Amino acid sequence: MEPFSPPEPEFPAKKSSSAPQEKYRVLVGVTGSVAALKLPLLVTELLKIPRLEVKVVTTERAKHFYKAEEIPVTLYSDEDEWRLWNGRSDPVLHIELRRWADLMLVAPLDANTLAKLANGICDNLLTCVIRAWDLSKPLLFCPAMNTAMWEHPLTAQQVEQLKGFGYTEIPCVVKKLVCGDEGRGAMAEVGTIVESVKKILGERDLPAQN
Repeated sequence: MEPFSPPEPEFPAKKSSSAPQEKYRVLVGVTGSVAALKLPLLVTELLKIPRLEVKVVTTERAKHFYKAEEIPVTLYSDEDEWRLWNGRSDPVLHIELRRWADLMLVAPLDANTLAKLANGICDNLLTCVIRAWDLSKPLLFCPAMNTAMWEHPLTAQQVEQLKGFGYTEIPCVVKKLVCGDEGRGAMAEVGTIVESVKKILGERDLPAQN
């Protein structure tokens, strides 16, 4: 894990015609759904977007589903938050990451973290970043869970709560899940997620075309 360095100065809110933005910064959050298996592919595909810079924030449970060495960008977890802060003048990682990112993508968003976000709970690095998120910046989330969990009445309420905050849902899809059940609850396909990111970049007049 490379040490966290303070982010570069913020980009201006509007792009100047004479000085186009050179990079766009995407922070990917990953939680403890089986769909976290797709994190290496997701990051690889995002990096194909020109001038895109990516960092990843992971929950501890998500680590079960991928190998850190397969992630070709900086990866942060709970231990980094506490390792980096030893005194009042030290950076607070979840705040530094929130300042660094232009867009946040949570993929997958499992049922547990969905419930936390809907209720304002911030008990790990990822949920702290989101609780401190600048609501003028886009945040996209990709639910992923078992069909029975998806169909629970609480899920719809919590998804609507996140959308009420201004976050954008990339809906889950119907397929046969790893557990053997078949129905809605699978994370959207990686291609769909990447196209959604490109769409947001395009809407903000930022580099999104290959």
